[in-house]
Amino acid sequence: MKKQKSALLALPMAIWLLVFVLIPIGVIVYYGVTVTGPDGNLVFSLSNFARFADETYLKVFLRSIKIALYATVICLVLGYPVAYICARGTERFRTIVMLLLMLPMWMNFLLRTYAWLSILENSGLVNRILGQFGIERIQFLYSEGSVIFGTVYNFLPFMILPIQNVLLKMDDSLLEAAYDLGATPVQRFLRIVVPFSVPGVISGITMTFVPSVTTFVVSQLMGGGKVPLVGDIIERQFRVVSDWHFGSAVSVIVMIVIISMMVLMNKVDKSDVDERGVIL
Repeated sequence: MKKQKSALLALPMAIWLLVFVLIPIGVIVYYGVTVTGPDGNLVFSLSNFARFADETYLKVFLRSIKIALYATVICLVLGYPVAYICARGTERFRTIVMLLLMLPMWMNFLLRTYAWLSILENSGLVNRILGQFGIERIQFLYSEGSVIFGTVYNFLPFMILPIQNVLLKMDDSLLEAAYDLGATPVQRFLRIVVPFSVPGVISGITMTFVPSVTTFVVSQLMGGGKVPLVGDIIERQFRVVSDWHFGSAVSVIVMIVIISMMVLMNKVDKSDVDERGVIL
């Protein structure tokens, strides 16, 4: 009886996953492994995947991975201290910091990116301020650096929040016990705080890296179309070229790479840290 009741409770989630996850993925995979035959019917083919092996597409894909990795590392370096300070601070301080972090997230993603265009462009706010000091205009936009900056700005909260949530659950008695045993602040941080925060770090890296790889708005606006990423290839195939087969194949490749990295990170997490967050 309990099993039947549990099954009924899980039915809405199962329907949701089927309709909005499994079926769309199935359609993408179907289009990715088919092409339009001479008679107009769809036939099985792996030519779309072979086409992606072209040097041009591989170069864009590797650039996407590189920029996503840079952005993820920067988000981790900037986000971890913020998450730690918030977790160790007072509730009022934590609320203020979270409000400042989430306030831009309440704005449309496109508008947030456009706002930085007006700030960093040649006639933008930053260059006007520099001009007041006799400094020539600096080209901040339309480079890999500007794309990385835009990516970090948009996805930094996704790194901070999971790390903070994990650190908030840490028992202060662990730190007190380490202090009583003569551990220095650095030792307490490296041997207790860091291992305990690993699950949050893994979640933050995943939540930051995945959208960083597939974004196309940031690269189109901050990069000015000069720094195309794999997301731009997919968006162009669906919206401009109308080649759903190749666009789906690229999407499948990206999904495979991302899922593989997530599985690898999950194995690293389980092998390096035990249930209590102590380094083995």
